[in-house]
Amino acid sequence: MNRYSVRQIILVAGAGSAALLLAALGFQALGYAPCDLCILQRWPHLAAVVIALIAGLTGVATRAFAWLGALAASIATALAIYHTGVEQKWWEGPSTCTNATNIQSMSTSELLAQIQAAPLVRCDEIAWQFMGISMAGWNAICSAVLVAIWLVAALKRD
Repeated sequence: MNRYSVRQIILVAGAGSAALLLAALGFQALGYAPCDLCILQRWPHLAAVVIALIAGLTGVATRAFAWLGALAASIATALAIYHTGVEQKWWEGPSTCTNATNIQSMSTSELLAQIQAAPLVRCDEIAWQFMGISMAGWNAICSAVLVAIWLVAALKRD
């Protein structure tokens, strides 16, 4: 990557986040509704795209932008790992998205209110997977690769 400028590397990393966002929207268009954690994972990628666009369009592609992009991609990676763990039942997810509440202790009206307020898509269920890896798992892998690309830009010596 020595022959590429910091700006070019930043644009590649930003394009990677844009591709992940487009893939998520594509799955959504195919009928795979996102859960709360899926939507939360999109925000750091959007931030990375904005960082890359600012760096690319202004021509001020400094290492500071690369560090910010690496931070955004790291947050995306952490959220995706967390979501993968929730799907795999390694740990509990947010009660608003996994319905982990003990329903035996609830009154009928409380149960009805919870059902009506419950999200349509659960975070602890795998909606789609490829090679045994869920969308959240693939997001974790791809986001980690993007962290590495951002770090190459941040640590590059011109």
